[in-house]
Amino acid sequence: SMVVCFATWYVIERTKLGSYLRAATERPELVQAFGIDVPRMITLTYGFGVGLAALAGVLAAPAYQVSPTMGSNLIIVVFAVVVIGGMGSIMGAIVTGFGLGIIEGLTKVFYPEASSTVIFVIMAIVLLVKPAGLFGTVK
Repeated sequence: SMVVCFATWYVIERTKLGSYLRAATERPELVQAFGIDVPRMITLTYGFGVGLAALAGVLAAPAYQVSPTMGSNLIIVVFAVVVIGGMGSIMGAIVTGFGLGIIEGLTKVFYPEASSTVIFVIMAIVLLVKPAGLFGTVK
């Protein structure tokens, strides 16, 4: 999963295709003026995202019970990871995800009652100190 995560980040941040994708999300009409089929590119990007979600499901199936609501308990944690990492910062989400995973795991070992709360305490502290998140930029 780390290889897929790094490869996705690399494609989005370091390749010509990634620069087209980032530009198309900001100014689609300008990118289309350069002859790039923006609707097709966005459709393919959504397809790639669905493929990544399917891969995550395949990787999670042996470890977790598969059900239609199997990810509902993670949605709030994922929201916290994105907010703490900084909106729009892929590297921030990756670093924050790994960091919070380690912190939550250690909390489950030493103080299990607080393991679900510690993430939101960290989120509140980070947002008080740096409202844009750890890797986010103020626009």
